Amino acid sequence: MSVMQQSTKLNTNNISSVVGTGAGFDLMRYYTLPDFLGKDAPYMLYYMGKNIARQTDIYDFDDLYEFFQYMGWGELSLIKEKKKELIFHLTGHIIEKRLNQNLFTVDFRLECGFLAETVQKLTDDTYECFEEINEKENYIEMKAMKG
Repeated sequence: MSVMQQSTKLNTNNISSVVGTGAGFDLMRYYTLPDFLGKDAPYMLYYMGKNIARQTDIYDFDDLYEFFQYMGWGELSLIKEKKKELIFHLTGHIIEKRLNQNLFTVDFRLECGFLAETVQKLTDDTYECFEEINEKENYIEMKAMKG
């Protein structure tokens, strides 16, 4: 008889044993996934981000910001709140490193999917998220728009 493992929601306390430098993840994200999925890789990353958010205990925006930092995704901050959109900036040393390397083209689809799903959970409104890279000032503008 097999024993089914109980599903545990992710949070910064229980994922500490699996968080590393992110180098291995970046190799999978920017090399392996595009090889397997071709042009569908960005869509899959977006939905992977949404899936991770569904498995995560985040109860407020402070938890969200902490989770981004803890995962090595950068420092997330809400810059502007409009009626139908939230504008975030993703900054920090890790963002500068990702933007200034020459090995692969970076995207932030995973982070956008995670942000869209989490904002949806926190506000009870449907959101889609899009990123715009500002290479000159080394930040990512992420717009969460009500759907």
